Amino acid sequence: MPADFEQIDFERLFNPRAVAIIGANNKPYGGGYFLRCLKSIGFDRPLYLFNPRLKGQILEGLQVHGSILEIPENEPIDYVIMAVPAPICPQLLEEVGKKGVPFVTIFSSGFSEIGNKDLEKKLLEIARKYNMRIIGPNCLGIYNPKSKLAVSRWHTTESGNFGVISQSGGLSINISNMATYTYGTNVSKLISIGNQIDLNVVDFLKYFLKDQETKVIGIYLENIKSQKTGREFLHVVKELSLNKKPVILWKVGSGESAREAIFSHTGGMAGSTRIWKAIASQTGANLVQDSFELVTLAMAFNYLDIELVDRNLGIVAVGGGSSIELTEQMEFYNLKVPKLTTETAREFNKFLPSVNTIIRNPLDLGGSGLTNKVIDNVDDYKEKLKFKQELFKHGIPIFESIDLTAKALDRMCRFKEFIKKRTSSQ
Repeated sequence: MPADFEQIDFERLFNPRAVAIIGANNKPYGGGYFLRCLKSIGFDRPLYLFNPRLKGQILEGLQVHGSILEIPENEPIDYVIMAVPAPICPQLLEEVGKKGVPFVTIFSSGFSEIGNKDLEKKLLEIARKYNMRIIGPNCLGIYNPKSKLAVSRWHTTESGNFGVISQSGGLSINISNMATYTYGTNVSKLISIGNQIDLNVVDFLKYFLKDQETKVIGIYLENIKSQKTGREFLHVVKELSLNKKPVILWKVGSGESAREAIFSHTGGMAGSTRIWKAIASQTGANLVQDSFELVTLAMAFNYLDIELVDRNLGIVAVGGGSSIELTEQMEFYNLKVPKLTTETAREFNKFLPSVNTIIRNPLDLGGSGLTNKVIDNVDDYKEKLKFKQELFKHGIPIFESIDLTAKALDRMCRFKEFIKKRTSSQ
């Protein structure tokens, strides 16, 4: 691995010996939200709560302390979630540093996204003073199923191979829950990174490069804050692609209003669509336009063997109209629907009915394909859901639309072609 690919040791972040929440409360938001997330997933390591106004009270069966410095030296804390107003973050971060905590997620907002850059500088000065690393601010932090760290009450302990990095906390929840519950694709690790004043997208991409559990990476990215980070981003994404770890990139900010929204969200500037398309071409990154495309493609990479995927498709449809719709969508994305060989057609004729079946590619089953069609009602939905879950259990991907199917297959083919071209030229 190149020298500039030296990665940070995140073991104590993703597998902390103990976790603390500063700003814990009994409400469904702020520190109380994180407490309920950890309780919902069954976090089973030491968990410390801090709030001087609630000192001595019991929340979710845990005693609330006034300050992290009240915890004895022989009780180490590896990860702190800070959910307090932005102006008092520096003071509390100083205490966290004195305790020797290596990693802190700052949930609080009110920093560079509203022009308050000096407050971010103070945080960085304190972090460097104590050799402490910051995630955020303005983010949710870490989801790791295996260590039972969660940022959503619906997060599960079922671990998969889908790594997620997101500048949006809300979208990180949406992407991970959609992947798990709708697309049968479980998360390996998720990081909500917010403003990226310290740890950034590149740091976690370098980690995923070596992480044996992560095989596919999804990114929601609003901005990259420096040219140096941009160069590193290009380098590590290309390295991930060549190691057959596809990077699915949802880069937002193509319109003027979107760029303004990005600045107010995470305090950074976006880049042009043209630049990001060029980056994708150079690195093998798979550009997508929304969360549905991102998760659909992650599912496709999860369930389909990239070595077996190519642009030649065999299609089975019910009715002539469906055959035409499927074929046109696939060909729109440069996929091909070749004619059946004489031998294949002969084999189909052995077991398919001769009436109302058109044996070609696409294979049109006609009325015989409608034998088990059910009506659209609540019971129908339940049956479809059960059927879908069973298919996922058997390693069969289910796509939500023809368009998403075609896009996913096209991007998988592009990714495979990128790898082949780059490796053959070396």
